[in-house]
This record gives sequence, structure tokens and C-alpha cells, in this order.
Amino acid sequence: MKVGRQTTLREQTALSGVGVHSGLPVTITLHPADADTGLRFIRTGLEDRREREIRADIHSVAATEFATVLGDASGPLVSTAEHVLAALRGLGVDNAVIEIDGPEVPILDGSAAPFVAAIDQVGLEALSEPRKVIRVLKPVHVASGDAFGELLPYSRGLRLELEIEFPHPLVGRQSLRYDMRPDTFRREIARARTFGFMRDVAKLWSAGYALGASLENTLVIAENRVLNPEGVRFPDEFVRHKVLDAIGDLALAGAPLMGCFRSKRGGHKLNYAVLSALMSDASAWTMVEASEAVRPARGHAEAAGLVAPAFAPDLT
Repeated sequence: MKVGRQTTLREQTALSGVGVHSGLPVTITLHPADADTGLRFIRTGLEDRREREIRADIHSVAATEFATVLGDASGPLVSTAEHVLAALRGLGVDNAVIEIDGPEVPILDGSAAPFVAAIDQVGLEALSEPRKVIRVLKPVHVASGDAFGELLPYSRGLRLELEIEFPHPLVGRQSLRYDMRPDTFRREIARARTFGFMRDVAKLWSAGYALGASLENTLVIAENRVLNPEGVRFPDEFVRHKVLDAIGDLALAGAPLMGCFRSKRGGHKLNYAVLSALMSDASAWTMVEASEAVRPARGHAEAAGLVAPAFAPDLT
């Protein structure tokens, strides 16, 4: 696959499941698309039986509470878009049409791994047009209380440096520094599952969230143990999933990012705020054609994929 060329899927592929918040059954079909299409959703199954198409970009964000929701002037159309977007961006898919017949992307096993498997099964096709990337030119910073996020210039693709902290002995403080590449995304990030705390279940249900959550699609944390029989997939699965979410949210830039995203105690809302701050400042970014020079340099410690965390996760 030529790094400097745009890509799409070789064939369409479909997955079915339920929405983690809505609990409703849904089928999502990923279609190949022409160059410069970008990532677009087509929502079907609406009451008026009309299809609605929206581009997966910053202008389509309708809400960021517990998930990233996309919509248009008519209202929200697609919820929990971050995992499928992370899979597409993580594997280097530039162009795809995502057809969905319900209000929420299926949660599947709670990670991006099922989407990755479906994409890998059909494979990618290189197109003739050059890939375009958004290069961060200067820092942008957003803070909210003790949480902050920022995007900084970085010359070797997309780097993410995240730190999370939860007042729970099984999570505590975890951090991860990660340079995104398809191989390390498959192996180190895609399998990390969404997680939640038993203490929050009643509140979420009363607010209309987590109606489709179960041990099959959510890493559930009780007072002193993980309830899922198989346990965690990684000792630091929690921060890895936050990295996955951030990759999906940053896909809403509309093109691959060349920059370093850093956040502390972040989430969908903060990810969106940082990306909005970048895109609203025309002097902070530029669109350029990708080239071989954009790829991570071989042998460079930071470009090797998953780098040792800044400090050890607090897993006691």
C-alpha cells in the first residue's frame, strides 16, 4: 500500500449488534468510496423513510455526553460513532461510506476490534489521488477544571499522549504515549473495551444511557474487582480505550492529523473542544499532501509504536 495515496475498502462489509446506550438492534455497512469522499455516514431506517447523509467532521457533532453523536439540522442521526471511526482512521482508510439503519453504531464487544477484523477481511485499495493530511502548525490548548487537552506540532504522523485518573483502586492513574500505525493499532489499541462502574449504573439508566450495556460489551468495574469473567485484556486497558476514543474523535478533523494530541482526564467533550480550537484557528493548521517523509522514521524510539508510559499505571 502506497503511503502517499488515498485508500478505500476493496469491498463492502457489514456488522450487526445493539447500541450500548439505546439497546436497539442495528446493522452497519462499510462501503468503498471514491477519492476525496472522506468518511461519511448514510442514515437509513428513519420514520420518513428518507436517507440522510452527513460527513464525519467537526461540523456534524451534535453531542459529546458519554459518546460522540453526529447529526444535521434535523437533529442527531448517529450516536457512538467513535469506535468505527477509530478503526477506519487507525487502519489508514481515507474514504468510506458508513451506512447505518439505526440511531447508534453497534457496540459489538465494546472495542474497535470487530470493525478492524471486518475491514481486514475485505482489505484496502490504493487510489490514484494523493493523500491529504492536516498538519498542526502551532499549539492549541483547552482546559476545563483539572482536565486539559492540546494539539502540538509533530512531524511523524499522529501521536497521542493521554493520562487518566479515576478514584478507584483498579484504575487509578494510567498514562500512555502512542504513535499511531496500523500494525500497532490492531495489536495494542483496537482491542481495548469501553468501561464503566457499577456504582454509576442506576444513574445512567435513569438518564436513558447504557440500556444495551452488558458484560459482553463493557468492562464493568465493581467496588473491588472487574466483573467480566475473562478479566482485562491489558493491565492498562482503561487508558488504552481512552486512546481509542481519542483516535475516533480526532478523525472528525476530516483528514488524517499530523500532530501530537495530549490530554489529562479527558473524554469526548474535551477531545471535541481541542479539535474545534484547532480547526477554528486558520493559522494553527494547514492541509498538505502526504509523502514518504511523513511516515515514522524506522528505528526511532518514539516511532516504534507503543512507547513506555510516562509513569507506571496504578493497578492495585
